[in-house]
Amino acid sequence: MRTPLLRFSARSLRRGLGSALGAAVLAGSLLAGAAAAPAYAAPAVAAVPAGGASVSAAVSAAELPPDGDTVASPPGANDWNCRPTAAHPDPVVLVHGTFANRYENWLALSPLLKSLGYCVFALDYGTIPGITSTGSGLLLPIGGLGPVSDSAAQLARFVDLVRNATGAAKVDIVGHSQGGMLPNYYLKFLGGASKVGKLVGLAPSNHGTTLDGIVNLAPYFPGVADLIYTVCQACRDQAVGSDFNRTMASRPDTVPGVSYTVISTVYDEVVTPWRTQFLNGPGVDNVVLQDHCPVSLVEHVAIAFSPTALHLVTNALDPAHATPVLCG
Repeated sequence: MRTPLLRFSARSLRRGLGSALGAAVLAGSLLAGAAAAPAYAAPAVAAVPAGGASVSAAVSAAELPPDGDTVASPPGANDWNCRPTAAHPDPVVLVHGTFANRYENWLALSPLLKSLGYCVFALDYGTIPGITSTGSGLLLPIGGLGPVSDSAAQLARFVDLVRNATGAAKVDIVGHSQGGMLPNYYLKFLGGASKVGKLVGLAPSNHGTTLDGIVNLAPYFPGVADLIYTVCQACRDQAVGSDFNRTMASRPDTVPGVSYTVISTVYDEVVTPWRTQFLNGPGVDNVVLQDHCPVSLVEHVAIAFSPTALHLVTNALDPAHATPVLCG
């Protein structure tokens, strides 16, 4: 999950999340945003015919994901005329975290990848009408709130749109927090393994989280927990021991044919314990940011903007041209 950037600073939220009061703060944040904007529901995306290598009549411009009428695309993303190059044949799909949206989560990585020659695409998923964020100073819908399985189905449709628009056989996926974990549900259960080459997770909630102990405190405050989980089904899904996590654990961490990179920080205060982010299996590279930059104090939210972490991402996407990673 991602620390909510709603009405409180990241520092004050981190302090609150260390106690039972943190749960109430989180619930209050959700309620504070609930009436701040008109209701928004993500438009339906038409199914994409299998085997198509270009945009066909069945995938008109009107059916492509909206760019500007809900949440603006981050710089460099969602150019539906982009065609992959021989140097970067797989488009990159960016998947934001809980309490986030594509614009705020990818302000740093999206333009970086575009400048390196990638075709970059970013979606919003799991939105709930009326829930908004002012984390960037703008009033924007936030997502990552719905059931993870539903959000993974949205990702599946988006990947098909990208593949058909660009003519690419596969995409690479980079996700933050929930966005680094839910693509693995897509790979395991929704047939995504044949459509994805690489999955890179920044602080992914791969095996659930105790949220620094708040999940363990939740039974003592059932009213608050129910309030949070009513607004954010994804929060319930990502809790340690949830039905969703038991489903994920019913199959191996990885699927054949996909390369996995997990990038974690020892100062993660949201997906805890932080080592639970690691995956087990062939084709996995579990990376600790502080192994490359020992003085880094980057935590869960900031990892999506850390120069060191983003350098690790670009190396993971193009390992043949990887360069030494230093403190950024």
